[in-house]
Amino acid sequence: MEKIVAQFNIVGFTPEQYSQATKDLEAAGKEKYAGRLCHIAAQQPNGLLITDVWESEDALNRFSETLVPILTKNGVTPAQPTLFPLQNMIIKEVEGSEMRQENFAL
Repeated sequence: MEKIVAQFNIVGFTPEQYSQATKDLEAAGKEKYAGRLCHIAAQQPNGLLITDVWESEDALNRFSETLVPILTKNGVTPAQPTLFPLQNMIIKEVEGSEMRQENFAL
């Protein structure tokens, strides 16, 4: 399986809608996140930019089966992601100050 980066540019997605969608996803159960390695949400002038790293496109598709109805319920129009193969990911550990680097071949 090839790890992927999924980037969503969601126009009109407000921080309040994001917060409620996050609560709804947590209520749906942590198993719904299976396969997601990293999640980043960044505010833009016209909405939110979401970038996730997934174990595979299949894992993303399974998650989307839960996510899309939640977004729709919260008044958000889901965006189609732009997908990229993961080349490299560097994450600062939450506990302590060490950096962890994972290299992935194309």
